[in-house]
Amino acid sequence: QVQLVESGGGSVQAGGSLTLSCAASGYTSSNYCMGWFRQPPGKEREGVITIDSDGITSPADSVKGRFTVSKDNAKDTLYLQMNSLKPEDTAMYYCAVDSKSRGCYWLGYAGTYWGQGTQVNVSS
Repeated sequence: QVQLVESGGGSVQAGGSLTLSCAASGYTSSNYCMGWFRQPPGKEREGVITIDSDGITSPADSVKGRFTVSKDNAKDTLYLQMNSLKPEDTAMYYCAVDSKSRGCYWLGYAGTYWGQGTQVNVSS
C-alpha cells in the first residue's frame, strides 16, 4: 500500500523559508513523476511544481525563482524548498506521485497518489 507522509509545514513571516518533506513507502518513486500541489483557503487545489524521472523540474509561474523541488531516490523522499515566502503562499500543501510512467502532464489526474497535506501559513 502506497503511503505519502508530508512534514515540515508551519507558520513563517513573509520573506522567510520553509522546507517540506514527503516520505513515500510501498512505492518506488524514481521512475515516475512527483510533485507538490497546494490548496489556498477557499480556493481549488493548484499545481506548484513537478519533477520527472530525469530530474527535470517544472514550477508554476507563481513560484518560479522561489521554490525548488528535489528528491532523494535512495530515501524515497521528495522535498520542497520554499524561499521568499509571500502571504499568498498560505495553503495546505500536498505531495503527489504518479502511479504510471506517463509524464508530468498527468500528475494530479486519476492515478495520482496523494499525501494527507501539511499546512503552511505565511504572515505579512
